[in-house]
Amino acid sequence: MEKLYSIQEVSRILGIPKDTLRYYDRIGIVSPPRDDNRYRKYSRDDLTDLMNIQIMQYADFSLDEMRGILGLRKMENIDYAYLEKVSAFLEAKNAETRMKINHLEKVNLLLNMAAETLRDFNNESDQRLAEYVRELYKDIRKNEPGITKEGCDHHQG
Repeated sequence: MEKLYSIQEVSRILGIPKDTLRYYDRIGIVSPPRDDNRYRKYSRDDLTDLMNIQIMQYADFSLDEMRGILGLRKMENIDYAYLEKVSAFLEAKNAETRMKINHLEKVNLLLNMAAETLRDFNNESDQRLAEYVRELYKDIRKNEPGITKEGCDHHQG
């Protein structure tokens, strides 16, 4: 017979607060069966789902997105159209992540340049920083239609 785990054991093993486990059960993401005394009893599959949830949280998935992906394991018949939708969703999520990485790399470069400019303030480093800021403004104007050209131009000194 398969070993079943109490909520206390799952919380300790995975480092997930018991209130979070109860919440997942309440919203139907991981709903373990209950024994005669109404205590939740988690299977190894439930623990796997909870580990996958932690990974998806790390990757910024919403609870609804997690629910959809976890539903794949519970499908009795393989629905290839649904699998294709999930695959397309994951590809889009990956593209979104790459965009965030690109943005954060630009922010990182900007902050490093600003700190370097302030540490060794001179006309050359100030001009380099100003040029990079102008390039960022061009990207913002291109990607954010609400920002007007006039609003950016007065910053270009």
